[in-house]
This record gives sequence, C-alpha cells and structure tokens, in this order.
Amino acid sequence: MQRRIHMPTLGFAGLGLMGTPLARRLLAAGHAVWVWNRSPDKAEALRADGAQPASLMEMAATCEIIFLCLADTAAVQEVVSGAQGLRASLRPGQVVVDLSSIDPAATRTLAETVATCGARWVDAPVSGGVRGAQEGRLVVMAGGEAAALERVRPYLAAFAQRVTRMGGSGAGQLTKVCNQLIVATQSLLIAEAVSLAERSGVDASLLAPALAGGFADSLPFQILAPRMAHRSHAPVQWKVSTLLKDLENALQVARSCEAAVPLAALATQLMRMVAAGGRSEADLSEVIALYATAEGA
Repeated sequence: MQRRIHMPTLGFAGLGLMGTPLARRLLAAGHAVWVWNRSPDKAEALRADGAQPASLMEMAATCEIIFLCLADTAAVQEVVSGAQGLRASLRPGQVVVDLSSIDPAATRTLAETVATCGARWVDAPVSGGVRGAQEGRLVVMAGGEAAALERVRPYLAAFAQRVTRMGGSGAGQLTKVCNQLIVATQSLLIAEAVSLAERSGVDASLLAPALAGGFADSLPFQILAPRMAHRSHAPVQWKVSTLLKDLENALQVARSCEAAVPLAALATQLMRMVAAGGRSEADLSEVIALYATAEGA
C-alpha cells in the first residue's frame, strides 16, 4: 500500500496586485487554499479557480500554513491582532508567512505575538513584480527560524525561483528594504534618462533594446523605460504608493542604525511629489511626469 502524502490546507490573506496571482499559483500547483480579502468580491472571484473564501478566524482555525500579502504594516497588524484577526484562533504548529513589505521592527513584534500562540512567523517579502508573480519567477528573502522556513519552502516554490534565508526574524524585511531602495531610486534615474533622451533628440523608445545586456541594464529598466517612453502606464505593475511606503521604511531603518542614505532621502522627496500630484495609486512608470515636457506629458 502506498503511503499517502499529507497536503496541508493553506490560507491566503490579501488579494491585491500581487496576492491574486500568488494565490492562483498555489491553486494551480494543486494545493487546497482558503482565501480572505478585505473586499470579499476578490475572494469570491477565486472560487472558480478552486479557492475557498473564508473569514480570518476560520482560516486560522483550519489552515496549517497562512500566507499574508497585504499593503502595509498597519494592515498586517490588523489582520493578525485585530478583533476579527488570526491571533484569536492560532494554535501550536501553524506557520504564518508574511509576503508583504513592512517595517522590520514591527515584524519582530508580530513574530513574538504569534509565538505566544505556539505558532511561528516567517517574514518572506518577494521581489519580481506582478509579472514575476504570474510567471512564478519571484525571489524571496526570508527571515525567521530555519525549521519554519524549511517547512514552507515547498509551497513558496509555487511562485518563487529562489528562496534565501537572510537570518532571524525581521532579516527578510531588512533585505527587502535594501531591494526597494534600489528599485525606487532606479525608477527615478530611468525617468531622468528617458527625459534626457527625449529632450536631446534621441528616440527614447530605443533605450531599452539598445542598452540590453550592458552595465546599465536591469529588469526594472526593461519594464519601465518603454512604458515611460510611450507614456503607457497600464496595467499597473508597481504602485507609486507602494514604493513610497518602502522608501519611508528605508529612511526609518537608516535612522535606527545611523546609516547615511542621501540618495534614498532625495528619492523619497521626489516620490512624495509624484504621489501628491494625484498619482499615488498609479503605476511606477508615471514618475516620468516629474520630468516630462508639456508636449510629451
């Protein structure tokens, strides 16, 4: 008689730009997934893919591994510790995997919170954008106990090409702060390059293919430069508000360890200007608006 392999029921809370394709990847891999979102219609939309909509308390009472993919620190805290949150129903042996990008200090507190219930916390923020989520090519930078990460690693494989443990609780979020600092500042430099090309008479739409494979090339460059050159900003792949939040986290971390981050500070000011101009929920490529000529805006 063949031994049956136990397949735990998974929970997934947060079905935004990243969460929806990640939940779909888990479902496509054959996992049983219970889903929750603040707007219930997004959870219902996944029923056709085989997902089971549930409340947070039902998820905590049923699922052995629970993924979170939420907007910010406050949202994660509410989902975990709110009146209708996970904490009330968490039990020993469960693992909460936070894919969100949030404050590292708050992450350590959340890990301590779930530990009082006997559960474990893995901070596992991701990088690769919506396209990477859809194609299962994300990279994960993880923090937390090694044993807890190894337990969830097979499920992360549904959407990640690489998972690296960076250290204890909060280390994954600290690494994501570094990642986002690079992405956010780079997006502004790409906008400057596109604007410079346009103003000097160079066809900016040729920048990405021309520089592909060179030292200036990168995944953000190949995605953002053509969008900026063509003023084509849909569908949204990175929100300005998300990168601004991550830059704010970078400044906070820098203050806490007295690190100098002058470029991040300038990038934060510029990103605030973009958000204040009514583009907070727009695609990151819209930072070109800071540099656009009147006829090219």
